[in-house]
Amino acid sequence: MVTASDQDGAPVGLTATSVCSVSLDPPLVLVCIGTGSRTHDAIEASGRYAINVLGARDRPISERFAGSHPDKFDGLSWESGRRGLPLLSDAIATCECEVEQAVPAGDHTIFIARVLAATASDHTGSRPLLWYRGAHRRLAEEDAT
Repeated sequence: MVTASDQDGAPVGLTATSVCSVSLDPPLVLVCIGTGSRTHDAIEASGRYAINVLGARDRPISERFAGSHPDKFDGLSWESGRRGLPLLSDAIATCECEVEQAVPAGDHTIFIARVLAATASDHTGSRPLLWYRGAHRRLAEEDAT
């Protein structure tokens, strides 16, 4: 999930299909956001976004943020992070980022950003929620043998 704050300070967000590490030194990540979304406009205006890694149990949240729900944060527990970005309380990891480069790419913009703050939860046993071949997936348990 990618989240940001709009010009009025309200949280916005979407389920991103493209999130990628770019560099370790400096720590850079990228997200690809469609140009027609409120989240795109908020990132473009503020120059900041957050990445929220959801756990396998959070599929309903991912589906909500993938759609056009009018208030995606309604009923969800979230807080402002150290950089003032909306972070989901149950995320298994978060990154607060500042855009260093915005690259137009068709009907999307690739926002390359420096990671300014990161957290990882201590929820033991939490596995990330994945999107693969058009469906939500889970990581398989490792073979104990």
